[in-house]
Amino acid sequence: MWTLKRKTRGEALFDFLNTFGMVLICFVTIYPIWYVLVNSFNDGTDAMSGGIYWWPRQFSLDNFGAVFRSEGIMIAMGITVAKTLVGTVAHVFFTAMVAYAFSRKGLIGGKFYILMGTVTLFFGGGLIPTYLLIRDLHLLDNFLVYIIPVLFSFFDLIIFMTFFREIPEGLEEAARIDGANDWSIFLRIVLPVSMPVLATIALFHGVYQWNDYFTGMIYINNTDLQPIQTYLYRVVAESSSNQMMAAVPGGVTRSVTSQSIKLATMVVTTAPIVFAYPFLQKYFVKGMMIGSIKG
Repeated sequence: MWTLKRKTRGEALFDFLNTFGMVLICFVTIYPIWYVLVNSFNDGTDAMSGGIYWWPRQFSLDNFGAVFRSEGIMIAMGITVAKTLVGTVAHVFFTAMVAYAFSRKGLIGGKFYILMGTVTLFFGGGLIPTYLLIRDLHLLDNFLVYIIPVLFSFFDLIIFMTFFREIPEGLEEAARIDGANDWSIFLRIVLPVSMPVLATIALFHGVYQWNDYFTGMIYINNTDLQPIQTYLYRVVAESSSNQMMAAVPGGVTRSVTSQSIKLATMVVTTAPIVFAYPFLQKYFVKGMMIGSIKG
């Protein structure tokens, strides 16, 4: 017969505290997001009186209507989508291409290049030299400032290189016997079998591109080239409702306030990444395990 082992008081207390701690951490993590979401769907004027914690007291879509009526935010959203798509594809392809060369045995000067790249992980030139370099490259007020400076990442190269070294050499040898060159092997063999690491790096860089506001704030003066996060930064920086109404043209009603539009803008800018993550999660988990098991 089976016998059930009773837990001691200490073990039961430990399990209770462990469960309570996990629930508390989840609540502290999720509730701020829920608070922003709830207040973004509430009437702005009513929300100013406070007391809204769990559900909208006066449900309203005016906040989102004011956001999407703004021509500036729609242009900023288009810039963000474009730089995220173009920047992610370019970054993943270029970094993977360099990492494939680094992963091959017999690369002349390979150890020296690795050492140089490792140094860049710990030391950088700083903001002023970087700004001067961007200016001399004529990238100020240029869409390519979102793409070229972050085209390559040595940290991502290490992840790619670790994965490429685990690909059986027999695949490449068989392809070379059939007459394939390095480009054919990279494009037709290496990339198709590297979906986990490609999706992982794409997720990393895509989130960076989507959330990056600093580049648009420092290197872009033309408002038509500023991304949504820079636009959101300007929105949050506004201190009064009058300033907010001037920044968001197109029939803002009295039920909309600066605070309510800030919250609605946060929801609009965060939602695409939140919805895209579940589709990449299975590749993300596989990619994070790269190099963790040897044998």
